[in-house]
Amino acid sequence: MPSFMKDELKKKDEQKLEEMQQEINAADSDEADEAEAASESAETEAENKDSQDEAAAQIEKLTAELKEKEDRVLRLQADFENFRRRTSKEKEELSAVVTQGMLKDMLPLLDNFERAMAAEAKDGEAFQKGVEMIFTQFTEILKKNGLEHIEVEGQKFDPNFHQAVMRVQNADMEDDDIAQELQKGYMVKGRVIRPSMVQVVAN
Repeated sequence: MPSFMKDELKKKDEQKLEEMQQEINAADSDEADEAEAASESAETEAENKDSQDEAAAQIEKLTAELKEKEDRVLRLQADFENFRRRTSKEKEELSAVVTQGMLKDMLPLLDNFERAMAAEAKDGEAFQKGVEMIFTQFTEILKKNGLEHIEVEGQKFDPNFHQAVMRVQNADMEDDDIAQELQKGYMVKGRVIRPSMVQVVAN
């Protein structure tokens, strides 16, 4: 075989060898890329699993906290309902005790009324004294239970304590002075239960 043909064949073999090497390199590169992609996918899956586990743990924690708060609210509601029932019962019992105490204080007054009605009405002066004694006794019982007379003498008109039913002129008095008390007013422990009915000066 001529030498130039040997050279040509050698050149073709080298070229073929080079092409085969390039194909091998390309295949290796593809395998490397696939391996890297597989590795990244595995890492992503692992990260996703970790995230899912973390999210599940967070949800479980929040669910437990919510359950605890719901239980606490239910306990508070039950405690409040018990407190409301207890205070309502205590108020009723206190009211009954106050009423019983006042009625007990008024029993002697009732006895004196019965004695006065049973007595012969011959002595007018004695009867008047008896009525005065009953009135004094009744007044003391009311005072003992917190009743107070609203003072009006020398006072200025105050709508918190007085009810003006008439305006009068009086040159000797100033405007808004109380000229006369027409009906007594009363308070119980500082709270007005009936204002005094009065005449008020308006010059």
